[in-house]
Amino acid sequence: MKPFTYEQVLDPAEAVARVTGSPEAVYVAGGTNLVDHLKLGVATPDVLVDVSRLPLDEVEGLEDGGLRIGAAVRNADLAAHAAVRRGYPVLAQALLAGASGQIRNVATTGGNLLQRTRCVYFQDVTTPCNKREPGSGCPAREGFQRSAAVLGASEHCVATHPSDMAVALAALDAVVVVLGTDGERRVPMSDFHRLPGDRPELDTTLAQGELVTAVELPALPDASRSAYRKVRDRASYAFALVSVAAVLDASGGTVHDVRIALGGVAHKPWRASVAEERLRGGPATEEAFRAAAEAELAAAVPLDGNAFKVPMAVNTITATLRNLAGGSR
Repeated sequence: MKPFTYEQVLDPAEAVARVTGSPEAVYVAGGTNLVDHLKLGVATPDVLVDVSRLPLDEVEGLEDGGLRIGAAVRNADLAAHAAVRRGYPVLAQALLAGASGQIRNVATTGGNLLQRTRCVYFQDVTTPCNKREPGSGCPAREGFQRSAAVLGASEHCVATHPSDMAVALAALDAVVVVLGTDGERRVPMSDFHRLPGDRPELDTTLAQGELVTAVELPALPDASRSAYRKVRDRASYAFALVSVAAVLDASGGTVHDVRIALGGVAHKPWRASVAEERLRGGPATEEAFRAAAEAELAAAVPLDGNAFKVPMAVNTITATLRNLAGGSR
């Protein structure tokens, strides 16, 4: 492991100033992903700035009925929070579907958003990887493809985003609050992560030194129901092959509003806007749900080793919406 300097800060502005001024400095909070990368040689920073003790560990109600979640709130605490379980079950379910209980006790809201792909080539420093070493190549395109993307990939990268929590936040229209040297700004979840294009080394739209301080959730209509469904190779401690986060407002057999996000299929949580558009104002039936899912996946470009993800995503979207329309919360 490359030697580094460790610093602990107690003020958000101090943290931003420290990392902004040092291109080789990075933040660490729970460290559940970064520490692995330090050991593997994937991450080689000069300075680690510990933000785990910043005063960002509260979940607070907003005037509009929404929630503000501090970036240092632990995943386990957030999943168990009464307001989350009552108002945003899709988020609680997504958190509990991720990692193990031990990791959730340490992992933070901000860190979960910023975790990096588990593509085997990214984590193996003996192989090329455009995400780790730009310009070196993408062996996943001809190699192990089971976890690779089917939507939004590029010739430079087919990696997928690993987070469950971020998929739920995408379906909830969450807003990420970010602090930089010019002050605070708010970034919609749909704009926070990015597709690989020709710069796969960049996971988010954050500038060097910008610090995630909170995530804000808008209030949901009283009639809406939400759920998270994850398909994976084993029952626990596995990343999604396909996951679906959905929020459905339907009554009288009609879909009034719907939000759908997919995990395990793209470089970022994939908002299923095509399916949503087809469903709004239409019948809340299994046939309509399946037709909308098939329309969303029509843009998929699978590889030989992950073509199964296309029907899997269609089936998972359909099952999730069918259960929500039938009354499952």
